[in-house]
Amino acid sequence: MKGLAIKFSLFLYCLLTLLPQLHAQKVAYNIFDKTGKITNYDQLLQASTKADVILFGELHNNPICHWLQFELTKDLYEIVGDSLVMGAEMFESDNQVILDEYLDRVISEKKFESEVRAWPNYQTDYKPLINFAKEREITFIASNIPRRYASLVYHKGIDKLADLSDAAKQWLAPLPIEINLELPAYKNMLAMMEGAHGGKKDASNFPKSQAIKDATMAHFILQNWLSGDVFLHYNGAYHSDNYEGIVWYLKKATPEIKILTISTIEQENVNELAEESQNLADFIICIPSTMTKTH
Repeated sequence: MKGLAIKFSLFLYCLLTLLPQLHAQKVAYNIFDKTGKITNYDQLLQASTKADVILFGELHNNPICHWLQFELTKDLYEIVGDSLVMGAEMFESDNQVILDEYLDRVISEKKFESEVRAWPNYQTDYKPLINFAKEREITFIASNIPRRYASLVYHKGIDKLADLSDAAKQWLAPLPIEINLELPAYKNMLAMMEGAHGGKKDASNFPKSQAIKDATMAHFILQNWLSGDVFLHYNGAYHSDNYEGIVWYLKKATPEIKILTISTIEQENVNELAEESQNLADFIICIPSTMTKTH
């Protein structure tokens, strides 16, 4: 009986030791390189310091994205200092004056937020970046085309941009804007929209309205980047995934520019990158699909 009791005690000890390990740690994210090999944040940071432009592709409502954006911004600034330039899809180019006035402490935070057409998740997700730029006196570029012009293309076609005034045209990439609808991302958008309008609207308007966003963001990145700078740009992942979108326009204008892309995906299992997500970007942040959302 004594031996049995000892064995039972050992079994119980092992059970109690192993059980916590089975559920000891939930992984909030993993980072992979383009080949699907698991890597880490330090490798991402070091690679970022060697880039001219970093395109941080986010999932707009994912809190891990926004936390890592903020952490990368802080850590990159510690390394490159005043060489850092920031910019984002979430701010439209015609709001650059308002943004500059806030960063330069000309207008109040309340006035800035009431006029800048901020996204619904600005307070939680983008305000920390803006205020970091303000505190460190970092240039922050509002890179996206004003939404009214993207809407104009979607509803009436890209040719309508030529009718804009010269004052309006300063807020978008120089016309005419080359659009390659054979690029897989735009081709997929076109296929998705084919037949959806019942012949009432040109289905190609949708990918073209996305392409002018990519072209405009690339334009304002290059307009505000100088050799030696590190431009950290925040955008939806689909604007830079597969080295298309913004990347295509940057490379077309400045072939020698060194671009680092980051994408974000959600998977049920974050310990192995799905095959279809390999080569999506230089670094892929893989987050559990059960992660809570910011909005």
